[in-house]
Amino acid sequence: MTEKRAKKKKVVWGITGSGDRIRETAEVMKKLRQKYDDEVEIRVYISKAGDQVVKYYKLFPELEAEFDKIWVEANANAPFLAGQVQMGRFAFMLIAPATSNTVAKISLRIADTMLTNAAIMSQKVLLPLYIMPSDFKEGEVTTTLPDGKDLKLVIRKEDVEHVQKLAAMEGVTMLERPQDIPRVFEEHFG
Repeated sequence: MTEKRAKKKKVVWGITGSGDRIRETAEVMKKLRQKYDDEVEIRVYISKAGDQVVKYYKLFPELEAEFDKIWVEANANAPFLAGQVQMGRFAFMLIAPATSNTVAKISLRIADTMLTNAAIMSQKVLLPLYIMPSDFKEGEVTTTLPDGKDLKLVIRKEDVEHVQKLAAMEGVTMLERPQDIPRVFEEHFG
């Protein structure tokens, strides 16, 4: 008698147009894919702006080599991620890193991109949603450009207000840094 392989659980990893900590996030996700390879399939969904950023940071070939399934947004419903979320195909949804634009849209219920549409749907069907916003707290931050140089940015209170509004919503967990992501996998998959 042959043993039937257990079906892998699926996770959405959404990448938006934020370059802040994109390399670190990709490294963490690659390690998680390797660690949970027998039981979890990480499906990568990249927004239109995220596609530009991933290519700008020269990460696309690396992502293609590490992850089996990668989709790039054509419009808010293509690929039809929101439909898959609605059908219960995923254990959770992670958007990391998330631009202030994405965070604001989700907090204001604007579903006009593939990832904002799917995130809002995840809330409607009570699918856990984890977001690592690029603008987590007010003040000056330093991020790394594709050429390795540092760039100082000032995070405004208006952007942080959207983070706080989203954090207060049921089923949404905000993550401050890429090192927080493994905890999410541990909570769901042991």
